[in-house]
Amino acid sequence: MQTDYDSIIPPGVLFNLKEVEEMKILKVAMAKKLIAKRELETVKIGNKLHLSRAVLIRYLGDNTIYAI
Repeated sequence: MQTDYDSIIPPGVLFNLKEVEEMKILKVAMAKKLIAKRELETVKIGNKLHLSRAVLIRYLGDNTIYAI
């Protein structure tokens, strides 16, 4: 059974790192590490980093280990 991340993540185009942490997807520190390793694509608006909903869904799907 595959998890439907599209229905889990709230609607929106961009989420700042604090919002991602509040959704309990990634802690800010871990998100920054993944961004530094270029594993997450970001958009910088002002001095804040934002992740798109599509990037979050792709990251979760790519890093999910499914049960047999």
